Amino acid sequence: MGQGVWRRAHDRFRRGLDRFHQILERFNDDEVLDVLVPSANRLADLLPEVRAIATSAQRSAPSETMDIPASPEGYYSDLHRELSKAGNALAQCAEALAMMRCDGARAKGAAAAESVERRVVMVEERVAEAARILRAAQSGAHNSDGHTAA
Repeated sequence: MGQGVWRRAHDRFRRGLDRFHQILERFNDDEVLDVLVPSANRLADLLPEVRAIATSAQRSAPSETMDIPASPEGYYSDLHRELSKAGNALAQCAEALAMMRCDGARAKGAAAAESVERRVVMVEERVAEAARILRAAQSGAHNSDGHTAA
């Protein structure tokens, strides 16, 4: 995966996921855990996909520095942006979870988990968009008729 931007984007995502699970482990309320654990599992399921995206990006556009590799259509800038946004959204998930924990007894069940769930969906959308951009970059993003495939 190299030591450049793709490694850093992957590692940022992994750190956010670790932080989310560290906060989740501090919850003792079974009702709240029943709501949050499926979301936590969905986030954990994204890590191999983020790793695959970063690894594939490194093969297509190697990076050993903090500079995003150039591409004629700007795909690698867009890809890095989406991976960064996914990592940031995951950090926001952890923050929302921490705030939910701070609310303690006032934060119960599904209603309290709405903020966390909205952010989980954002993370999923960002990772899906990163995968789409990577596919476009690798295919040259042009159909046989010369039109953009995005």
